[in-house]
Amino acid sequence: MQSNGLYGDMIIRDHGGNDPAGNYGRGGFGLSFYRKLKLTNEKINILQISRSLVKNLVLMESPGKTVSQQAMELEWEEIQAAQRQPSLFKPLYNRYYEAIFKFVYRRTNDEHLSADLVAQVFLKAMQKLNKYQFKGVPFSAWLYRIASNQVAQHFRDAKKNRVVSIEQQNLSDLADEMKTTDNEQLRALLIRSLEDLKPIDLSLIELRFFEQRPFKEIANLLEITESNAKVKTYRILEKLKKNITKNM
Repeated sequence: MQSNGLYGDMIIRDHGGNDPAGNYGRGGFGLSFYRKLKLTNEKINILQISRSLVKNLVLMESPGKTVSQQAMELEWEEIQAAQRQPSLFKPLYNRYYEAIFKFVYRRTNDEHLSADLVAQVFLKAMQKLNKYQFKGVPFSAWLYRIASNQVAQHFRDAKKNRVVSIEQQNLSDLADEMKTTDNEQLRALLIRSLEDLKPIDLSLIELRFFEQRPFKEIANLLEITESNAKVKTYRILEKLKKNITKNM
């Protein structure tokens, strides 16, 4: 599966192992902030889509939280203050460092690389902050887009494949969405079918079903319309279902 675009090449493999809990990430980007990301003790069984094996991830993001209009407007006031005075970016950095680190780590499976990439994400965010305009979505959506581009650029430059981490439960949820019976045979077929997807299609499935992101956030992240994100996602599900049915 070849691609020279934003998403790069991705293949799938199943792997076991344990990733030790610890403290990740150094977020220095000119303001001398230092945050440690504390991991949970919960061991999560992970599958990987990559040519390099990923260990069981003890770190998971909880995206998709509904942000009220009032909260976004209050945050927009914080952003405007930071646009006028860069040192006021600190609360935004503290608020989002952990989430952005998790987002990047899921795509690299490398804590040191993730810390470096996240530092670049927040540096770029600060450099571009004066151009930021509130568009009715959380500030985090803009940061995720910068992070996604930063990860993609790294793997393009390194000519390597990025990681897509999924849990066993993600496969079960995906099977339910396709209205198919969840079992080991189906999961194996589903993994092979995911491997055959185009990188952009796999990214849509990853964002929607492996990271449980709302379509509005996915649309903003991939710079497409919300309706287009929905249509594309459900077309991909139909493609997956047909491919699985054919091979069962």
